[in-house]
Amino acid sequence: MMTGSDSNAVAGGLARHIPVLARRAVEWLGVHDGGIYVDGTFGAGGYSRLILAAPGTRVIGIDRDQNAVAQGTTLVSAADGRLVLVEDRFSNLEAVVESCGIAAVDGVVFDLGISSMQIDEASRGFSFRLDGPLDMRMGRDGPSAADILARASERDLAAIIRTLGEEHHARAIARAIAKAREAQPITTTRSLADIVARVVHARDGMIHPATRTFQALRIFINDELLELARGLAGAERILKPGGRLVVVAFHSLEDRIVKTFLAERSRPPASSRHRPELASAPPTFRVLTKKPEPPDEAEIAANPRARSAKLRAAERSDAAARATVVQTLLPRVPSLSDLMPGRA
Repeated sequence: MMTGSDSNAVAGGLARHIPVLARRAVEWLGVHDGGIYVDGTFGAGGYSRLILAAPGTRVIGIDRDQNAVAQGTTLVSAADGRLVLVEDRFSNLEAVVESCGIAAVDGVVFDLGISSMQIDEASRGFSFRLDGPLDMRMGRDGPSAADILARASERDLAAIIRTLGEEHHARAIARAIAKAREAQPITTTRSLADIVARVVHARDGMIHPATRTFQALRIFINDELLELARGLAGAERILKPGGRLVVVAFHSLEDRIVKTFLAERSRPPASSRHRPELASAPPTFRVLTKKPEPPDEAEIAANPRARSAKLRAAERSDAAARATVVQTLLPRVPSLSDLMPGRA
C-alpha cells in the first residue's frame, strides 16, 4: 500500500513514539535542500518530520506495520507532496524506491526494533506487562508467537531464545514452555510471561524475567535480522556517491550486523588465489562513526527506552556495490520456513 500527496509545508501533530537519537541521526544524514531520503522504519514519522523540516527535501517512508502507515496519512497530507509512505518491508527498499521513479537517494536511515506504539497496544502482543493475544507480528502475514510456541520443538525453542534473546536460562525456559503447552495452548502474553517468571526469578534492579524471551520470539517471528542484512545491502545499491547511511540499533545482535557490514564494506575484501580480482575492489563505504554513538544522559532521562541505543553512520563511495551473501551476517538459528512450512 502506498500513500502520497500532491499538495507545500510540513506540520503534523506530535508523535506518541519518541524517536531515539533522531536529531543526531538527521545530522549524520547531512540533510540538504533538494535531497531525497529513505526513512526505512517510518513508525510515527519522527525521523521523517525532521528530514522534511529542511526545505526542498523529499522522503520515502517505509513501514510493514499497517497501523503506522494509516496513522501517517496526516503527515503525508501536511508534507505537500514531499512524502510518500509505503506499506512494505525495508528489506525491499530498492524496489520501493524504484517504484517511486527514483534511481538513487541521498540518505537512508533505519531506526531498528519495536516502537512504543506497538509495545503499548496490548492487542499486538508485544508486551509482557500488558495481557493480550500472543501475536508479535509487525505486519499482517506469517505465523504468530502463539503458532511458534505450539509448533517448535523444545530444542528449537531453546536455540531461538538463547541466540536471539541472549538468554542464559533458554533451556529451562524451553522445557517449561513444552511442559505447559501439554496442558493447554499458550495463547496470551500473560501466560507466557508467567511461565518464564517461574523459571527465571526476578531480582531488584534487573530487567523483567520475560524480557529476553519476548525479544527472541519477536525477532524470530518478524525475521528482523534477515530484514536488516537485506536492508543494508539494499541501501548500498541505492545510495548516491556521498550519500549517507545511518542506523540506530538497540541490542547487540543488530549492532553486530551493522558493525560487521560496515567494516567489510569500508575496506577492500580479502584476496584469494582463486579470485585475485577481489583485492582491487575499492571500499563502498567510509565509516563516519569510529565508535557507536549513544544517547546522552538528558535523552535517557526523557526517554528511558533510549538507554541501549547505538548509532552508526557511513558515507557511500562511488565504487560499485558488492554482491552480498546475507547469511554470513546472521547468527545460526532455525528458520521460520523450517518450523512453519507454507506459512513463513
